[in-house]
Amino acid sequence: MSPATKADKKATVDAAAWMFNVVTSVGIIIVNKALMATYGFSFATTLTGLHFATTTLMTTVLRWLGYIQGSHLPVSELLRFVLFANFSIVGMNVSLMWNSVGFYQIAKLSMIPVSCFLEVMLDKMRYSRDTKLSIALVLLGVAVCTVTDVSVNAKGFIAAFIAVWSTALQQYYVHFLQRKYSLGSFNLLGHTAPVQAASLLLLGPFLDYWLTNKRVDNYQYSLISVMFIILSCTIAVGTNLSQFICIGRFTAVSFQVIGHMKTILVLILGFLFFGKEGLNLHVVLGMIIAVVGMIWYGNASSKPGGKERRSPALPINKSQKTDGLSESTEIDGKV
Repeated sequence: MSPATKADKKATVDAAAWMFNVVTSVGIIIVNKALMATYGFSFATTLTGLHFATTTLMTTVLRWLGYIQGSHLPVSELLRFVLFANFSIVGMNVSLMWNSVGFYQIAKLSMIPVSCFLEVMLDKMRYSRDTKLSIALVLLGVAVCTVTDVSVNAKGFIAAFIAVWSTALQQYYVHFLQRKYSLGSFNLLGHTAPVQAASLLLLGPFLDYWLTNKRVDNYQYSLISVMFIILSCTIAVGTNLSQFICIGRFTAVSFQVIGHMKTILVLILGFLFFGKEGLNLHVVLGMIIAVVGMIWYGNASSKPGGKERRSPALPINKSQKTDGLSESTEIDGKV
């Protein structure tokens, strides 16, 4: 295969991975919004546990069919990842409850500079001037169209701090584990999803009761609400998988930057399906700025020197095999 053909194929797969993530992420947000706002199922942590239980079922079936090969992930690494991931989920839910929407959005935006810091410190990554400016432009645009009222209190700040750092560490760890142990997305999900499902389903009902003062076992289930829960879990399989694919092919920073396209799409779909209240020139301007920043970031980071490691890539455990449905065997060294 010629270099040009190989580059075209990579670009096609990259675009497909991003589209897969955008479609599933936006879809699950819309479904969950309907489930919680319309049908009153406000048990977010328990629902996330069901998402990972469904993902576990999917990876188990694929392994049984032979599409996923056996692989090894040390228990210490697995537990560290699950700790970061669960603190991220719980931290985000608590942060949303204790903070204003404006400060919650600012906290989410701060994940990009935190992820940059982790890559610079742990991966010795270097960013060009244009790459840094494009990231700043994305942050400005998303802030303009999403940040409204901003108020903060001590416990809300602590919750947001934990949520931001645990999310950044979890996303960094996805890329780290895939490179270090040559794990494909399905294999990594096969290791992490069962532990996350068990821990979240065990703790979720208690945490949701603390957050909402409602018990999940007292919820009045109906055929429609159950169908929405099943739909949410089905879409979540794609969301979880596409997140691992995207971070594995790129990095946590790129996932965060381009991922804000989902924020823009959710806003647009919200205006289309739930009314145009809040849609004004201020919001439209923010959307335009954010999209321009994303395009600039994609161009700047792909140029030589736009984003590169200052030291050799992480050593790979050559004994590991990627799974049959792995998105690429070239995940190591990708930036």
